Amino acid sequence: MVATPLVVDLDGTLIRTDMLHESALRVLRDSPADILRMPLWLSRGKAVLKERLAGLVDIDPASLPYNTELLDWLKIQKAEGRKLILCTASDKSLALAIAEHLNMFDEVMASDGVTNLAGPNKAAALHQRFGQAGFDYVGNSSADVTVWRCARNAIVVNGSASLAKAASGCCKVERVFPAQGLGFTAWRRMLRVHQWLKNLLLFVPMFAGHELNNGTTWMAMILAFFSFSVCASSVYIANDLLDLESDRQHPRKKFRPFASGQVPAWVGVIVAPALLLISIALALFVGGNFLPWLLIYFIVTCVYSLALKRIILIDCMVLALLYTLRIIAGAAAATLPMTFWLLAFSIFLFLSLAFVKRYAELEVQLQSGKQKVHGRGYYTSDASLIQSLGIGSGIASVLVLALYLDSNSVLVLYQTPEFVWGAVLVMLFWISWMWMKAHRGEMHDDPLIFAVKDRASQVAGLAFAAALIAGTVSW
Repeated sequence: MVATPLVVDLDGTLIRTDMLHESALRVLRDSPADILRMPLWLSRGKAVLKERLAGLVDIDPASLPYNTELLDWLKIQKAEGRKLILCTASDKSLALAIAEHLNMFDEVMASDGVTNLAGPNKAAALHQRFGQAGFDYVGNSSADVTVWRCARNAIVVNGSASLAKAASGCCKVERVFPAQGLGFTAWRRMLRVHQWLKNLLLFVPMFAGHELNNGTTWMAMILAFFSFSVCASSVYIANDLLDLESDRQHPRKKFRPFASGQVPAWVGVIVAPALLLISIALALFVGGNFLPWLLIYFIVTCVYSLALKRIILIDCMVLALLYTLRIIAGAAAATLPMTFWLLAFSIFLFLSLAFVKRYAELEVQLQSGKQKVHGRGYYTSDASLIQSLGIGSGIASVLVLALYLDSNSVLVLYQTPEFVWGAVLVMLFWISWMWMKAHRGEMHDDPLIFAVKDRASQVAGLAFAAALIAGTVSW
């Protein structure tokens, strides 16, 4: 007896993403002008839109987030002699590339630029090809209910309980592969809440200006912190959506919510602009010049994500600028002047940390046996030069700090500036320590997040603060 053919959907079923969304995001990143043509293509039919977008992108099938549990089950079905058919609404060129990579499908049915093979069109095509109840169908959405009406058995993947119930009303449900829930952890990782720690830099001007007793300033700074944090989350989401392929080739970044398919790309497309609007609303309550600096940060970050991150050295300089913009925005929120010393110190310090970040990434790629970082202009052989530039920048920041502590400004702010000089030694140790950890391959991708969790960095931070506090006391 010949086994019943098994028809498998692609988007959201075999892979934890949607090829139409992936194609649109790739076009937005690589050729933004073509996005303006999408309404014209869509007016001619969804199949035309998919065909045109597929023709503009080069998708690597090996990097896609496959549903491994389903894939393993399909391999068993294939070994038992069942005929496997990949049937998808995605464009045929993409479906064929994926089928060729997996090397397990006997046939491919997909949208062809004329017919959008989804819903009723897919049901009609399968009914004509196999007859009523002549196949089993693996699907994941309400659009597949019409297909299950003409199938023998249903296999529900990544669907809700209501979808499984709807499928059971059409045919026998053979198996259910449960969906990944969008719980608190998924949202936290999508928003990168841990990265909000960077925005504590906003408070640096208030501490440096000794404005800790001003309640109005504290209120403005708290609002500014959340405004900047929500804006940063918006940018992180946009960056992750535009950097899917590169993230999937990174040993750690491949587990990010969008890269792994844990969170659908369309969720990010909706959430990112909503967060930006919330950020702007909070910034309006802060007042002063905070909103313009927030918008400058947002624009620079967007330009960095779209283009500058791929230009060697410029990417690290822009990262240093983005860190420094947090301090400038903090000064604007607290209505405090930005001194040359603080600005120069910040630029050199954050440039060193940006080089630490890039050096750590190069070391990871080198250990993976790669010669070039995907989506970046660096070769792994550049690591030693990046290390030299970073150490030099770090020493320069310590030098600027030492010159500042010998300036007249210190005499005004500190009663016993001799104690503050200890901060120079602490900073010199910390910069050296960070580069030592990076050299040993123990550095997190983001040095500031690493520093928050690192015991030696915590002690150095306390020692730095103690030196400043001691300098304010008249001994």
